[in-house]
Amino acid sequence: MNTNELGTKPHYQILDGLRGVAAIIVVFSHLTEPLASSHLDNVVNHGYLVVVFLFLLSGVVSWYAYADTWDKLTIGGFLQRRVERLQPLVILGMTLGAIGFYFTDSTIWPLIHTVPVWKVILVMLIGYTLIPLPLSMDIRGWQEMHPLNSVGWSLFFEYIANILYALGLRKLSNKALACFVVLAGALLLHFAVTNPNGDVTGGWTLNVEHMRVGITRTIFPFFAGLLLSRVSRPITINHAFFWCSLLVAIVLLMPRIGGADHLWMNGLYEAFCIILVFPVIVYTGASGVIGNRTEAKICQFLGDLSYPLYMTHYVLVYFYVAWISNHKGITLGKAWPYALLTFSGAIVLAYVSLIWYDRPVRAWLRKKLK
Repeated sequence: MNTNELGTKPHYQILDGLRGVAAIIVVFSHLTEPLASSHLDNVVNHGYLVVVFLFLLSGVVSWYAYADTWDKLTIGGFLQRRVERLQPLVILGMTLGAIGFYFTDSTIWPLIHTVPVWKVILVMLIGYTLIPLPLSMDIRGWQEMHPLNSVGWSLFFEYIANILYALGLRKLSNKALACFVVLAGALLLHFAVTNPNGDVTGGWTLNVEHMRVGITRTIFPFFAGLLLSRVSRPITINHAFFWCSLLVAIVLLMPRIGGADHLWMNGLYEAFCIILVFPVIVYTGASGVIGNRTEAKICQFLGDLSYPLYMTHYVLVYFYVAWISNHKGITLGKAWPYALLTFSGAIVLAYVSLIWYDRPVRAWLRKKLK
């Protein structure tokens, strides 16, 4: 069927802006992470929670955008729309990762130059599909399911959530969905406080442990967002974008809690943020009123840039990590010019990808799949 006939709804502008804020923070997190002495002292201590926040936003938008169209929309049509939206940048990220792969040969990845070209091409082609790669095909050495663009793991779980939503969980009553979300939240809380690392990380390796972590990190926020979109009744809140952005930054930049002696405390903090604070932020953002044209333009720019930035920045982070590894003991005080250069390059790459690739390709796909 022609899914374009269904049209689209106006965006939640502030939620679009918050998605951009989250994407920028995750870039900062990936730039400071290589300089940390351990997982206990990263400058952006909870940057990995951005993925959970984005899953929550995805759940909200999935219900808002499609709830009134399922009488006209098939499961195949829904998945077609998701492919049109997500896959172009998946393909671009994997391609750029393949182009830059051999240039990241370094002390942290000393065997890159020994990987045959045919294997890089094969990994790239499999990466286009987001099918997770087994450890036997790890060409970089980080045990990533997508070693040409690490962030591909989160898109894999995004698709899983979308498929579950389309196949039947969207049909649950509010009470049944609430029970499902409570159960998923309980499982997430248990994982957070019992995880030996004391945090909610993992999901990027194809093994039982990481698959469990990935599902745990995905199911609660996505379906909590779905439930929130169903039952909440937004009110009018002024200056919501500023306060929501500030709160997101505070949550993610909060110093590690509990230290090495009380890891469960940090897990409890992160579970609290995921289960309670993030939904409050999203509800506030959905209720927010854009104050002026400038704020509207900022939110639109950040929203447009968020997905290209998320999907392409790690290609440059690989180069940055390689450089850091070749300069052992370097501090943030000395590395910041290179971090700033990488960040600026990521913004430029994302914008170019948006204007010259993502928008034209998605328009072409809509026309071809009409």
